[in-house]
Amino acid sequence: MEFMKFTGKTEEDALTEAKIALGATTDEIEYEVLEKGTSGFLGIGSKPAVIQARKKCSVEDYAREFLNNVFAAMKLEVEILIKVNDSDRVIEIELKGDDMGILIGKRGQTLDSLQQLTNLAVNKKSDVYYRVKMDTEDYRKRRKETLENLAKNIAYKVKRTKHPVSLEPMNPFERRVIHSALQKDKYVETHSEGDEPYRKVVITLKPGVDTGYERRGKYSYGNSRYGKRNNGGYHKKYNNSYQKKYDEYEKDSSEDVQDNE
Repeated sequence: MEFMKFTGKTEEDALTEAKIALGATTDEIEYEVLEKGTSGFLGIGSKPAVIQARKKCSVEDYAREFLNNVFAAMKLEVEILIKVNDSDRVIEIELKGDDMGILIGKRGQTLDSLQQLTNLAVNKKSDVYYRVKMDTEDYRKRRKETLENLAKNIAYKVKRTKHPVSLEPMNPFERRVIHSALQKDKYVETHSEGDEPYRKVVITLKPGVDTGYERRGKYSYGNSRYGKRNNGGYHKKYNNSYQKKYDEYEKDSSEDVQDNE
């Protein structure tokens, strides 16, 4: 909010005018005296007091003002919901409107950029640092679930092949999701490589671990120690025996039907 000028016979009178115009108390206003009022001599040569004042802005106001300007430039109608957690110094912003895919962008890149810019705009004016978290249409939650599933699938591949796998470049939030998803895995470990914005997660097998896939391999389907299996999945000898008994059963059933007729 920009400063506004107010005048009065005295500094107190000017401040009173400011409080009325801004609809705020003294504690909610910040002001600066531009000219001190003088009474003159017998009222001659008197000058009014001049101050410039504005209502104190909160971090919520800073964030809302910045985003309103951005969306106005983009010609988008967006509802901005802001929740400030002063104890954790976190500003949670939820954006609502039509076609929010524009604000999400490819893999959330536009949303991440808007979050970072809002973070810079707020902390440029705030005396205390706040962390901005921005979301729309539960994108963060859905992306987190997708990344967790990806992490588990890639971990399975690493266990099976024993070869490390490098994921695509990700932002810090997404890398943390991958690290957290595999943190308690007994067989694989994760680390990040590269510089921003191309920093990526690498999933590798832990040194000296035995995943057991080699032992299970000799008992795998089609290569059993009990003999080679045919296309039906059963041992050939078992299949022939079963088929012979089935044919005899069909023959007996047919004869019984003829007798009953």
